[in-house]
Amino acid sequence: MSTMTIRRRLRLTATATALLLALVACGGGDDASSTASEDESASEDASATEEDSASEDESASEDASAAEGSGEGLIWVGLPDTASSARWEDFDRPAFEAAFDEAGLVADTDYIIANAEGDPQNQQTQAEQALTQGATVIVLTNLDSGSGAAIHEAAKAAGAAVIDYDRLTLDGQADFYVSFDNTRVGELQGETLVQCVEDAGIEEPNFVMLRGSPDDNNATLFGEGADSVLTPLESEGWTRVDDQAVPDWDNADAQTIFEQMLTGANNEIDAVLAANDGLGNAAIVAAQAQGLTDIQVTGQDATPQGLQNIALGTQCMTVYKSVNEEAAAAAEAAIALRNGEEVEADETVDNGTADVPSLLLDPVAITAENLSDPIDDGFVALEDVCTGDVAETEFCTSQ
Repeated sequence: MSTMTIRRRLRLTATATALLLALVACGGGDDASSTASEDESASEDASATEEDSASEDESASEDASAAEGSGEGLIWVGLPDTASSARWEDFDRPAFEAAFDEAGLVADTDYIIANAEGDPQNQQTQAEQALTQGATVIVLTNLDSGSGAAIHEAAKAAGAAVIDYDRLTLDGQADFYVSFDNTRVGELQGETLVQCVEDAGIEEPNFVMLRGSPDDNNATLFGEGADSVLTPLESEGWTRVDDQAVPDWDNADAQTIFEQMLTGANNEIDAVLAANDGLGNAAIVAAQAQGLTDIQVTGQDATPQGLQNIALGTQCMTVYKSVNEEAAAAAEAAIALRNGEEVEADETVDNGTADVPSLLLDPVAITAENLSDPIDDGFVALEDVCTGDVAETEFCTSQ
């Protein structure tokens, strides 16, 4: 079973609520007939007041529904790319499809899932087309906060609600944010790397950082979490020999960057804090080309490649984030907004201009000790991990 737990649960409440009127009748006549007449008149006035109030409430409810969905219009989900991580198409897309289908929504009629293929302008065009087609809810994983904020602005101008998915749009106008505790992701990477180095018997390691894209707010949070663990160790024998961000999370660029790091350090690198599995694999490939097989490498996303590298012993950890839970929560929020409901949460995240109601899920560190967790959860299929040379590893032969 999954070790993933949801820290905070969504509470969905209707935006339009009925108003109750308390009527107090006061007797002032000289006889019962006068009192009855006054009571009847008060009852008629109260009834008229209630009808007016109900009419106003209905109008307010219709206005709120028009702004946030009223059960009509498209839900548009914008995914960022296919190059930075396998997760977006292999995991997020099918998880959204399953969540929407279970709720009775029909693809292309009630929801559209698009991938920008790494092009911010393409993502803006996709979003604008969806709004033209009547999208009432935008679920966005931005490629950068600038283009993301432009999509937010277009959505708000069209009266659509906005959910930031996985990545927060800085200075945006999101109504809700669904992600993981991304600072904790970096902390887990740092903490587990320390344990891997100790288990390998390396006392004073040289380490490098391969950070994610500098225009991705998540990458910033991952780095802050990792730095909180590793920076104090630099006064205790750890040496940071290089530290670079990888633009657009490009794995090919990451391999080139790490090759240059190896050259600059005369191949004397013991550990790599790599922000995700793709960057980690790039470092592994570059290291193996130099005959280096004992460098401790981190990752993230629990991709089949990352899990294979852990089974082979070339990567010491990855971070498992249950995309199924994340996508299901975002889909639930999107459907609620489409239905004219308000989505509430127990915490907020500052996007630079506003505190955005948020749901942050808990990440889990995966090592050789709990390598089966993502598989047992149905996140990754065993046959997708145990292929080729990996099928002969101890992990695969014991399954």
